[in-house]
Amino acid sequence: MKKPLFFLLLFPLLLSCQSSRKEPTKKTKYLFEKTESEWEAELSKMAFYVLRQAGTERAFSGQYDKFYEKGVYQCAACATPLYQSQYKYDSGSGWPSFDRGEDKNIEYDVDYKLGYARTELKCYKCGGHLGHMFNDGPRDTTGKRHCINSAALSFIPETNE
Repeated sequence: MKKPLFFLLLFPLLLSCQSSRKEPTKKTKYLFEKTESEWEAELSKMAFYVLRQAGTERAFSGQYDKFYEKGVYQCAACATPLYQSQYKYDSGSGWPSFDRGEDKNIEYDVDYKLGYARTELKCYKCGGHLGHMFNDGPRDTTGKRHCINSAALSFIPETNE
């Protein structure tokens, strides 16, 4: 008599433990597609590690962490505009942080690499890994923090024309 009760209690638990992660049914197509060896030949070692292997640079080591010039941050792999300098702020995290990006150029994905779901940010045009989005950004704006690796970015300064 205890066995049916045990299985009735265990069955919902087993169902809830199934991964909610959706495996891609087909490879995402990007506007800029290259082989990994082509990307590796074009990018710096750190940019390749971050953009193509979803790596993370050490905190406080990136060139754009304490960088506040006016201009546009673009993808280091394909030069797609991603972030405007007016939305950059010092989060104290050790990585460049923005409260918003150019949504049409950013792909929002789910990353389970640490064992739980995080919002991964990728370049919409080449699929390069940029960083992650968190809900601990400035409350007076979006409340979001786009935590981005400097190695994933290049910067175009504002011109006074």
